[in-house]
Amino acid sequence: MTVLYTEIDSPLGLLLLTGEPSPTAPGGTALASLSVPGQKNAVRPGPGDRREPAAFAEAERRLMAYFDGELRDFGLEYTTHGTEFREKVWAALDAVPYGRTTSYGEIAERIGASRMAVRAVGGAIGANPLLVLRPCHRVIGADGSMTGYAGGLERKRLLLELES
Repeated sequence: MTVLYTEIDSPLGLLLLTGEPSPTAPGGTALASLSVPGQKNAVRPGPGDRREPAAFAEAERRLMAYFDGELRDFGLEYTTHGTEFREKVWAALDAVPYGRTTSYGEIAERIGASRMAVRAVGGAIGANPLLVLRPCHRVIGADGSMTGYAGGLERKRLLLELES
């Protein structure tokens, strides 16, 4: 499978988007990852990957509309490859409404996991390959504290302020 990628400027810094061709996706590309500079475990283009900015034009347009406060739901197609547990957690992230926050425990409850699974939920959230698009920035500590974000807490604060 050909992996396409591009980089775009944003208020968070340079965003790296990767994806795969998809005839059903808006713009023809299903997004596999969105990462920021310095992100832990960020995807990097490989030798066989192809820079293709045009394949991400629709995703870029929607991201810029989001950063301008004009868009709340991206409506893009994703192609992620996680364990069944991670996919459940990521789907629960998709259900957190714009402008709202939730806790790791609430995500665990949403997917039917025990309170003992909160650490595993945190691990799955930390492995989210689609920062911003799949809103892991909306997950905070049970006490309301800013906790963990693969893109850095300053970016998390910026995204939460944008949505408030």
